[in-house]
Amino acid sequence: MLKRVLTSIVAVVVFLPFLIFSHTLALPIAMAICAVIGVWEVLHCVGLHKNPWLAIPLYPFAAAMPLLVRAHGVDVTLRGGMIAFLLVMLYCFAVSVFSKGKVKTSDMCTALMTILYSTAGFAGVIFLRDFHEGGSAIYFLVFIGAWMTDIFAYFTGFLFGKHKLIPDVSPKKTVEGALGGILFCTLSFLAFTLVYNSFLLPDGGMAIPYWVMIPVGIVTSIVSQVGDLTMSVIKRQYGIKDYGWMFPGHGGILDRFDSVIAVSVILSVSLGLLLA
Repeated sequence: MLKRVLTSIVAVVVFLPFLIFSHTLALPIAMAICAVIGVWEVLHCVGLHKNPWLAIPLYPFAAAMPLLVRAHGVDVTLRGGMIAFLLVMLYCFAVSVFSKGKVKTSDMCTALMTILYSTAGFAGVIFLRDFHEGGSAIYFLVFIGAWMTDIFAYFTGFLFGKHKLIPDVSPKKTVEGALGGILFCTLSFLAFTLVYNSFLLPDGGMAIPYWVMIPVGIVTSIVSQVGDLTMSVIKRQYGIKDYGWMFPGHGGILDRFDSVIAVSVILSVSLGLLLA
């Protein structure tokens, strides 16, 4: 527990400057680095990290997406990114076909879908930062939603947990913890809305309706927990404890940001539709 807490504090201190200077290239570069490390962790998980034919297209693809969102916006990036992904997918299928059984199609498909999902999550942070005039504050909801859910699901489960949620996937998670995470995530979203509307609202900007943030907070917390469990399922299927070692006590990038990735994706869609 002490190692996890100390690692979290150090990680926040290191990551804080990237958030403060989010209007510069610092944040897109940080997200690009996280996306690239995520690719390595996924390939390592499925046992394909030593195959250069797969790594050659996947690393540049992951690195480019957060940078392209900042440079060209989500519309151009989405169209270009989907074309690039389809080409990469066809290329990876060809690698699997000509590998003479060394690259299993199931492993490659797991890697491809997980890499697309995680890359979209890291790129989504940049989208939420840039898509709206209040984005410099709104994108913090990605981290608020994921981390408030994680923290209060843990403490609620520790204090009141009696019923296991999905023991085959995560033996320590409880129904009570999941409900606590949803409750406190929603309350934190309402608190954020109060602060945003009172102090951070841009001149001439539209206030965020409180009623909107209640369902958004509930869905965000559920998605956060599903994202966490999904990455856990993949780990269990491949028999590994952690995706990486970058965060002592936590694991790798995908272990630490599994919920952030899921929240980023759902908020990019929901807030993008509601506030655009």
